[in-house]
Amino acid sequence: MAKDSCEMCAHYVYDFYAGCYTCEINLDEDEMEKFLRGSNFDCHYYEPDDEYKIVRKQN
Repeated sequence: MAKDSCEMCAHYVYDFYAGCYTCEINLDEDEMEKFLRGSNFDCHYYEPDDEYKIVRKQN
């Protein structure tokens, strides 16, 4: 899975106050510039959104 797919990241959550999906990670200035330009952005904070992660730990 590509690390640039925000929709599949656990940090990409729905913000009820803003009414849209947002990233909970605060990117620094350089990371934000790469993200906004779309120039090979590789997020170091990417974590797959795995809703069954807790269930597997219980076994």
